[in-house]
Amino acid sequence: MITRLGRSIRARLAMFASAAMAVLCLATSSVLLLTVHNTVIDIRTNQMLNVALRVVHLIKRNELPRVVRLDLQGLQVVDNRGRVVASTPNLVGAPRLTSVTPGLYSANRTGVVCGLPQFSGECQITVAFRVYGNDGRSDWFVYAYDTLPPWYVSPMVIGFLAGVSLFLVMLTWFGVSRVVAGTLAPVNRITRRLAMITAGDATMRVPVPRNADEIKELAETANQMLARLESVMEQQRRFASDASHDLRSPITAMRTELEEALISPDETDWRQTCSRLMLSLDRLQNIVTDLLTLAKLDAGAPGRLEPVDLADLVSGETTRARSKRVVTSLQPGVIVTGDRLRLARLLTNLLDNAERHAESTITVTVRQEGDDAVMEVVDDGAGIAPQLREVVFRRFTRLDASRSRDAGGTGLGLPIAREIARIHHGTLTIEDSEAGARFVLRMPIRMR
Repeated sequence: MITRLGRSIRARLAMFASAAMAVLCLATSSVLLLTVHNTVIDIRTNQMLNVALRVVHLIKRNELPRVVRLDLQGLQVVDNRGRVVASTPNLVGAPRLTSVTPGLYSANRTGVVCGLPQFSGECQITVAFRVYGNDGRSDWFVYAYDTLPPWYVSPMVIGFLAGVSLFLVMLTWFGVSRVVAGTLAPVNRITRRLAMITAGDATMRVPVPRNADEIKELAETANQMLARLESVMEQQRRFASDASHDLRSPITAMRTELEEALISPDETDWRQTCSRLMLSLDRLQNIVTDLLTLAKLDAGAPGRLEPVDLADLVSGETTRARSKRVVTSLQPGVIVTGDRLRLARLLTNLLDNAERHAESTITVTVRQEGDDAVMEVVDDGAGIAPQLREVVFRRFTRLDASRSRDAGGTGLGLPIAREIARIHHGTLTIEDSEAGARFVLRMPIRMR
């Protein structure tokens, strides 16, 4: 795994989750802090009301002293003339601090007053309590003051919330980091295995995890790709080996002819030597031409698509004189969409192959079966064993001498024919026959 913090998926996900948890903790702590702050204010206000009620009782019993000692920041009693008649020691001699009074139909009023010099400018919770005189008309007021709790209520509260938030953030980092690490562990093993394959390890497979469904699917897909790649690489190695062998044979033959001629130039029949060299050059040219054709087909080089009547195609290609008799059975109107030149090359390759291996007769049939156009090329030769019917379509394939080691073949005709069938969305196979080899081409019929 990439361990750099800025690029590690594990670190980035853990950081993202931790940041989200930190924001959540901040929001939750703010709500809790506000709730606790308001609750503390309410509790303190109720306590101040109780204290003010005790003072009211003293007023009612005419037992109110001028100096009242209470558990408050301050208290003032104002008579109906607005004079301060009693107060706590710290407010003795101080004028009336506020003119706030309860409503007409209310006995008390609470609020917050700030900027009072007697309290060093600090904000104070203020409780104003109305006291009715014995005549039921004169109003006295009891004012109680106590310090407003700070926004954090107490250092212990802010410390507790900060500690819990830090713990949750760290727990989130650790938990997400462990979960992501466990999730990415199979990916790390796959990465290390791919690195070993890149370095030249012969076993082209990656480990498949047991439980991680998505990663398991990734590993299985990668193994399928590696299997195909391994097959293609093996095919390419075999192709290169066979191609070099087939190219070397005519070159070696030509070199031998020339060396013998140079040893005894006066005794050499140069016309005969040139004829043999031309045969080797023809074979070399055929191999190179077939290799170029296969390269174009593998590269997916586009062809010219047009309606092609298979009966007309066969009729045109079977007019050339051959060493074996060609018999045709052609159903007219069997039309496909394709490249006429490439389809002609396919038919020619099948006819050339049949001509090399037929005893006397080649049979070509064209017909329609359902939505498929079918073309068959059958020879009356020795045939091909069922287990070898796919092998002959491999490039440069060599079977026994009676079918493969002929002088005219390059070992590429049948692979080229099958590749042409494939790019036309068709199939070319070898099917059972009473005698000889029966090559069957099936292509989608052209819809009118």
